[in-house]
Amino acid sequence: MGLIVKKFGGSSVATTEKIMAVAKRILAEKKDDDQIVMVVSAMGDTTDDLIQLAKQLTKDPYQYEREMDMLLTTGEQVSIALLTMAFNSLGHPAVSLTGMMAGMKTDSVHTKGRILDIKPRRIKEELDKGNIVVVAGFQGADEFGDPVTLGRGGSDTSAVAIAGALHADSCEIFTDVDGIYSADPRVEPDARRMKEITYDEMLEMARLGAGVMQPRSVEMGKHFNIPIHVRSTFTNTPGTMIREAYTMEEKDFVIRGVAHDSNVAKVAVLGVPNNPGIAHSIFSALADAHVSVDMIVQSIRNVEKNVTDMVFTLAHDDLSKAKPIVDAVADKLNAVAVLVEEDVAKVSIVGAGMLGNPGIASRMFGALANGGINIDVISTSEISISCLVKTTDLSKAVNVIHDEFFPKKA
Repeated sequence: MGLIVKKFGGSSVATTEKIMAVAKRILAEKKDDDQIVMVVSAMGDTTDDLIQLAKQLTKDPYQYEREMDMLLTTGEQVSIALLTMAFNSLGHPAVSLTGMMAGMKTDSVHTKGRILDIKPRRIKEELDKGNIVVVAGFQGADEFGDPVTLGRGGSDTSAVAIAGALHADSCEIFTDVDGIYSADPRVEPDARRMKEITYDEMLEMARLGAGVMQPRSVEMGKHFNIPIHVRSTFTNTPGTMIREAYTMEEKDFVIRGVAHDSNVAKVAVLGVPNNPGIAHSIFSALADAHVSVDMIVQSIRNVEKNVTDMVFTLAHDDLSKAKPIVDAVADKLNAVAVLVEEDVAKVSIVGAGMLGNPGIASRMFGALANGGINIDVISTSEISISCLVKTTDLSKAVNVIHDEFFPKKA
């Protein structure tokens, strides 16, 4: 008997025909003694449609974060009800549960919630009754019982968290691609599908823009040591396994992948005093507003006057919230100016193999130089290197870097 958690994204359940196809596939693959938990996203573009509805009432609906969560959680409830009806119509008992009913406890940070705990008592009870349990992804509830969404891609996090809480045998993430690629195939036609990737590499890829998995879902997988199988809804071919370590020899490439992110803005705070606590005053204010920053560079602007420039990047989606905060702190610090650039993007390479391999950064920078692409900001970690470039150069940057580390076969 296997306990398996299967997550299906919005494109997989975009129509009632696709919902029925998913139900038929699950029943065809299910062994008699298998216990199945389904985690489902909203149908197709439902979430975007709901956001547009809110924007017809107010220019910035996210200023009403709790009500946005109340609105957006309805999308998944439609999906789980319809999929449960499909299972029952095919002769197999099933039951739908919202995130709250499934025991998903979150903090109170609306639209960007984090899972604090999951108590899957109701899920276990329904499985013991012989039901397939269909759970709404992307959502939970805080201590007050208010709905809280987990951010874009949050259904992945829901699925892996449930798998961990249930001590499931595996977690399968079904999507519209057939695995994890060395780059986005829509940008790089010669991208290669990986058979396996480690948690740490996938976490870095996701954090740096690879949209197949949400970073928190990979963190959950690593925490619970749950193997995650990313595969296609529309084929039966194996996808990519995300696990702690490789189980086969798949180390032909020092670099595992090229990630990119166009949801980026650059903020420069110019002419702030070069004194202890200045960085803290800027970034603590952003942290209090739940705004994450990424690439951070501090450089001396004027040695004699002891002033410096603070440059960092953040998600473009957070810019409207972050700018007033940064302006207010800059005024207190008597900064010269706050400049914002929105026509920037980030391209990164990821691979545990770069440890102990000198020259990786040089090869990346050389590829960009040969492509005539200027680098604005550079940041590194133990297993990644990121460069900030102009948005207009992003696709070319991905292509030239991929060609450098994944040369085309003759």
